[in-house]
Amino acid sequence: MMGPVLAACLLIILSTAWISQANGATCKKDGGVCTCNDNTKSVDCSNIKLTAIPINIPADTDRLELQLNQISNLPSKAFHGLSKLTYLSLTQNKLQALPAGVFDHLVNLDKLRLDYNQLKYLPPKIFDSLTKLTWLTLDQNKLQSLPHGVFDKLTQLETLYLRDNQLRRVPEGAFDFLEKLKMLQLQSNPWDCSCRDILYLSNWIREKKGTVSNIEAAECDGGTKAVLDVTEEEAAEDCVYPNTTTAIPTTIITILASSNDDDIPELPVPQENFQKFLGYQEPDHLPTQPQCLMSISGYLGLMMSLVLTSAAILYVIHFLKKA
Repeated sequence: MMGPVLAACLLIILSTAWISQANGATCKKDGGVCTCNDNTKSVDCSNIKLTAIPINIPADTDRLELQLNQISNLPSKAFHGLSKLTYLSLTQNKLQALPAGVFDHLVNLDKLRLDYNQLKYLPPKIFDSLTKLTWLTLDQNKLQSLPHGVFDKLTQLETLYLRDNQLRRVPEGAFDFLEKLKMLQLQSNPWDCSCRDILYLSNWIREKKGTVSNIEAAECDGGTKAVLDVTEEEAAEDCVYPNTTTAIPTTIITILASSNDDDIPELPVPQENFQKFLGYQEPDHLPTQPQCLMSISGYLGLMMSLVLTSAAILYVIHFLKKA
């Protein structure tokens, strides 16, 4: 009679494994890859070569660590359902962009780390829901500009790192709502001190000198002088910085203005630039390569579990017939 008992145990084990596989477990204790601590409500998925955000992160997670991975993009709903998060680290990944709305549900977030990535721009209002945020790191990226009002809702922010980017200016009023700011790192950016746009930042630094740490370290491009020392005479030019994501090519405007529809020639516009011109973004529902690989591995694991489960059932039936 030991045969059917062993087979039944095997069936239970395989069924449990199948359920874990089907649910896409995150924590190691459930067959996932991340270390979860029920007491501290923390999930540590750092330094495990992830290329995508794990699914089924526990909804009560307070601290989520995703640093030191190879994540290059985020679905817009990556953190939806994680409204209890107070700490999120995505530092040292390969992020090139942030989708609009990705942080909208993180209403209790206190610290957000996005440093050491490859971010080139930020969507407008990307941080608007993070009204409790006190710490934000964006240093060591490739930011070329900041959207107008991007920090306006961060009234509780105390620490902001923007050093080591490609910023030449900040929008008028960029820091006006950061009344609790204590630390701001602006150094190692190519601040353009020949344009009038720099005067807001220069005046703001002079006003906040002594109350906000480290702001005096901001230097004009080439290290010729400190930004706070720039005068109106020196910043005399009315510079225009083109928005490469929305600017319409002048050749297209000229042709459309002077031609009938039948006379408009086809222009050799690169596909990537045309997509930018149209404001095109990849739909959220299209799977990325890592997600496809995860789906394939999950499918194979499911099929294997079904095969083994079927074998165990046949084994049980065989012994029951003999009994």
